[in-house]
Amino acid sequence: MTDGAFAGFHPAVSLAYFTAVIGLGMFLMHPVSLGVSLVCASGYAVYLLGRKALRPGLLYMLPMVLVTAAMNPLFNHRGATILTYLPNGNPVTLESAAYGIAAAVMLVSVMAWFACFNAVVTSDKLVYLLGRAAPALSLLLSMSLRFVPRLGAQIKLISAAQRGIGRDVSGGNILQRAAQGAKILSISVSWTMEHAMETADSMKARGYGLPGRSMFSIFRFCRRDVYAMAFISLCVAAVVAGALSGAYHFRYFPTIQGRWGGGQTAGVFAAHFALCVFPIIVSLKEELAWKIIRSKG
Repeated sequence: MTDGAFAGFHPAVSLAYFTAVIGLGMFLMHPVSLGVSLVCASGYAVYLLGRKALRPGLLYMLPMVLVTAAMNPLFNHRGATILTYLPNGNPVTLESAAYGIAAAVMLVSVMAWFACFNAVVTSDKLVYLLGRAAPALSLLLSMSLRFVPRLGAQIKLISAAQRGIGRDVSGGNILQRAAQGAKILSISVSWTMEHAMETADSMKARGYGLPGRSMFSIFRFCRRDVYAMAFISLCVAAVVAGALSGAYHFRYFPTIQGRWGGGQTAGVFAAHFALCVFPIIVSLKEELAWKIIRSKG
């Protein structure tokens, strides 16, 4: 697992970037934009988390994608191209099936972007960004982001301890294993909630959120952050302007129709791709620079 060079940018740059790619990924339903978002989000997630870390997520995402893609044609019967009829007489249309697939791709890409966000924008960065404006919200978000990994680690620790005294979930009948699993989960959740209360009390004792309280920060907004923010802003402005002007026009109902070519459309696609691939290029460029420096040394 690696955080990449993009994580070294100012937290405001990271927050602006992920807000942009997640927002565009949710609202742009053109197949090209969906493909760009999915490929770049998946590639960046693999770069940050590794293939082994993504395997558990795929076990949950793939069934969700299949259900999302299959359920839409069963309940949404709009569209002019009828493929078949259901037993109740409702039609299954090509347009509805295509929209279901597009919605599933959008869902997976947004989930992948959130996984990247969780790896890059750590809890200390969230506290730095929101600590002054919304101290309670920043503390809640930072604790929530740490809740799932801490809970998973604690479950493994308690399971190992229970296994040592012969109370593992792998032994006994179904009811006994379910009871042991519920006990382990109850202990883990209790520990997590107690730890959250201790954290809140500790922050309160330090005067967190009080007016006039000074805050130490290691983050500095330097020249490369200015360039990165300007690049992100230009790409977002180009994509939004293209969407408003019709360069991103694409519809699924009543028939599938949209713009695929043209100079303006190609330029908007290029801007969206440049935005999505930006952190990967930055990270790979820095890795290449380090390899060149080490080879010379």
